[in-house]
Amino acid sequence: MKQNYTHILSRSLIWAILIIALICIIAPLLFMLTASLMPASEIVKMPYRWIPSGIYFPNFVKAVAGNDGSFIFIRNLFNSLVVAGTVSLTTVLISSLTGYSLSKFHFAGRDLVFMGIMATMMIPFEAIMIPLYMVATKMGIQNSYPGLILPFLVNAFGVFMMRQYLITFPDEFIDAARVDGMSEFSIYRSIILPNSGPAIATLAILAFRTQWDNLLWPLLIAQTEKMKTIPLYIVKFKAEMHTDEGAMMAVALLASVPMFILFFSLSRYFVGGAAVYASRKG
Repeated sequence: MKQNYTHILSRSLIWAILIIALICIIAPLLFMLTASLMPASEIVKMPYRWIPSGIYFPNFVKAVAGNDGSFIFIRNLFNSLVVAGTVSLTTVLISSLTGYSLSKFHFAGRDLVFMGIMATMMIPFEAIMIPLYMVATKMGIQNSYPGLILPFLVNAFGVFMMRQYLITFPDEFIDAARVDGMSEFSIYRSIILPNSGPAIATLAILAFRTQWDNLLWPLLIAQTEKMKTIPLYIVKFKAEMHTDEGAMMAVALLASVPMFILFFSLSRYFVGGAAVYASRKG
């Protein structure tokens, strides 16, 4: 009886902690959503009304049109989609190829190469930002998509993540494919990629989110309004519309939509992938 009571108490405590954590995570998102639907005069009222009376469309019109009515938001959104999408794609492809090589090929210096890649994770971006900017200037790729994309085509964390995932992949499948005469690229394309869905989906989301939120590098490299990305637009919009909380929340909401779409479209890989990965480790 005492053991059952302890078990119920521990489970209740766990559920209470999870519910509190959920509220802390959801509350800011819910505030952003509801505030974007209200005029500024209603947002500042206390107590705050969490259920808006209706949709206040001028917030979204101001968010898209901007303070000057140029609708540059659409171009900046497109820029962010191009940059984040390209970086996400190249990160997945290059990291999975490198991870496959470092996990399934045996060659002299393999561990040294891996440690060298991991060592780059210790270098903060701020330390190489100025040299990268000087290289971009010499190459003449300022204020262009190559200038925004090239420094982030691949990252060390992606290589680490794919290597650790592929280490658990059974060697028997790869050996059988080699016996059947498949080339290494065919093995990678037909066996490795289709069976790496959870790792690829996770890496794609992380790479996309990192570039979607990237403010520092576009601030250096994008010199015209047409080449700026969403974070730069939000900073400028906040400075121009500092008294219109509803419009600012509308901008934040619109800027968050692509991330929500990407996450929910790939989230189905996580549930099945977690079970597969756990079974491999076991």
